[in-house]
Amino acid sequence: MSHSLSSKEFSLMQKFIQEKCGIAIGEEKAYLIECRLSKLLIDSNLSSFEELYERITSRSDPNITEQVIDAITTNETLWFRDRTPWEILEDILLPRYIEEMRTGKRSVVKIWSAACSTGQEPYSTAMCIDNYLKRNGITDISLSRFKITATDISRSVVQIAKLGRYDSISIMRGLEEYYKSRYFTNEGRVWTLDDKIKNAVHFQQFNLQNSFLLLGKFDVVFCRYVIIYFSSDLKMEIIKKIAAAAEPDGVLFLGSSEIFPGQENSFETLHHKNGVYYKVKG
Repeated sequence: MSHSLSSKEFSLMQKFIQEKCGIAIGEEKAYLIECRLSKLLIDSNLSSFEELYERITSRSDPNITEQVIDAITTNETLWFRDRTPWEILEDILLPRYIEEMRTGKRSVVKIWSAACSTGQEPYSTAMCIDNYLKRNGITDISLSRFKITATDISRSVVQIAKLGRYDSISIMRGLEEYYKSRYFTNEGRVWTLDDKIKNAVHFQQFNLQNSFLLLGKFDVVFCRYVIIYFSSDLKMEIIKKIAAAAEPDGVLFLGSSEIFPGQENSFETLHHKNGVYYKVKG
């Protein structure tokens, strides 16, 4: 049975998705709602999108709300996506952080991977740091000095990320053989991440529309390929909140082609090789 989305139903679902997820879906992309939620209608024995809207707004079934979030949010992710953030980490940030630890200027480095999806970004960061320390013969500073927090709005992808287990397709997407052989164990159809790397990341469900205060302060924030889906006002709000959550000289990584209104008011743009990163002002 196929389900078509009426104009009224689009308006209802559009409003709910923006309020709940922050994602702004224009009328020209109404097909996304229809395509991504049709299966949920069938699985839930619902006859229309309006009935689905009534179910999720009545809050009688929290699980179906989670399923809507999972279906609408984009969980496209790769290992070491774009490469340049980790080059900047190795070439510029890690040498500075390690020197500051050795001289007593800092005790830890706090890193946040926002919209972490199934964990490839924060785990890439942990592998990058651990490999850098080993490659440079650094024994007085350990991976445990780097506190990595990873969040996503989807409860289900956070649970998947915590497991640190990936199928043969996921493991190939951006992961070099060097890292695969060093940090993963092949268990038939599944590749399992080394416990040292897995335990270096703390995962939690979090909505970027909420206050950042309870998350604390961060030296490095990865917020990549997520706020491009938000309204202009929400984009500006999140950039400001990230700036407020950044430590002095805190660094922000955005997606390789992402530019947002107002970011120049909060962050200074810096370049390294072919990459761009942002340092908080003030």
